[in-house]
Amino acid sequence: MTDTPSPLQAALRLDVWLWAARFYKTRSLAKQAVETGKVEVGGQRAKASRAVRMGDTLRITRGDDHYEVSVAALSDQRGPAPVAQALYVESEASRQRREVAAAERRAARTGYQAPLSKPDKRARRLIRALGDIDAL
Repeated sequence: MTDTPSPLQAALRLDVWLWAARFYKTRSLAKQAVETGKVEVGGQRAKASRAVRMGDTLRITRGDDHYEVSVAALSDQRGPAPVAQALYVESEASRQRREVAAAERRAARTGYQAPLSKPDKRARRLIRALGDIDAL
């Protein structure tokens, strides 16, 4: 990881930074997210090759979570999670919104109980029959 950017690395590709900051598992997933509009830089859609600089504000959508982060450091290497978390600063409002949304998702599934075991042969046949109305 580069703590202070050299003159050669004053900027970094957006998809590489997202991968190094551990928002996405692979660089190709980061590139796909940028191309599908799930990442905005300064409120505008960006290309995967866009240069990210320290101080840029990013809005990242990953699943049901929405992040608003400011780039604190640049790195083109994916490191451990504590190092990756040092690459950005999430706004307090963004963190609170994510926690509220997570609490709502947990509350929505409170009545759900996972089955204790896998379905047996009879239950599998009934499940299969539900998908095929003509089988009844």
